[in-house]
Amino acid sequence: MVLSVEQKRADFWKLHEAGCFVIPNPWDVGSARMLQNMGFKALASTSSGYAWSTGRPDNHVTCDDVLAHLKLLNDATDLPVNADFEAGFADDPAGVAANVTRGVATGVAAISIEDSTGKADAPLYDSKLAIERIRAARSAIDATGGKVMLVGRCEGFLVGETDLNKVIARLVAYAEAGSDCLYAPGLRSKEQIAAVVKAVAPKPVNVLMGGPGFSVAELADLGVRRISVGGAMARAAWGGFIRSAREIVEKGSFGGFANAAAYAELNAAFVRKA
Repeated sequence: MVLSVEQKRADFWKLHEAGCFVIPNPWDVGSARMLQNMGFKALASTSSGYAWSTGRPDNHVTCDDVLAHLKLLNDATDLPVNADFEAGFADDPAGVAANVTRGVATGVAAISIEDSTGKADAPLYDSKLAIERIRAARSAIDATGGKVMLVGRCEGFLVGETDLNKVIARLVAYAEAGSDCLYAPGLRSKEQIAAVVKAVAPKPVNVLMGGPGFSVAELADLGVRRISVGGAMARAAWGGFIRSAREIVEKGSFGGFANAAAYAELNAAFVRKA
């Protein structure tokens, strides 16, 4: 059964109503289909994972590249897709709005907009401008008539702004500007996570798990509604690739293939049923 874009979006909103779910991040069609086969209920794109798959570093792909990638992911599975839309591929609110409109047209169920500038001397957009950018994204989504979720991201903890109160102030402002879900990658402690959840309630919070740490049950107990993994799955795949290749180069042996997925399992997973 092929689900409509409208049904995918409705399914995605329903996932946020209660409980806690994991939204893994595929980087291509194959990884997206495999995750659907494994029973996940939604997917999120990953800017880093996608960039690496094209031989480029994170934040070095164009808006057109990402739009084409999102369309591929949406067409590849029956799962709703949350778009990692970086900073909207524009500095000014009007530019963000125009690009978000194009993003909605790919069929995504959600679009994330972050407040990172990519500039070492001023890593976050000025708070006022950051809020205007979120408000512009909200207006653009509403103008399309599509039921698309807007995720407001504060990148403070990733760029050296570790004052939790300042990060929370931004998240609250993004919620008031129209974000439906809030996200501050880099939170490390239960106390930080609980404080964010409380501050933006009743709106849902996304937490990033990029390595070993809290379990799904622990994050659910803190009130987290959804958990994403960013580029971690892509890094895990690249880790296996690099280790096996390095063994061939350095030792002339092939032990790295011992834990490889079985040919039959992969082949069977990608047979599309009518």
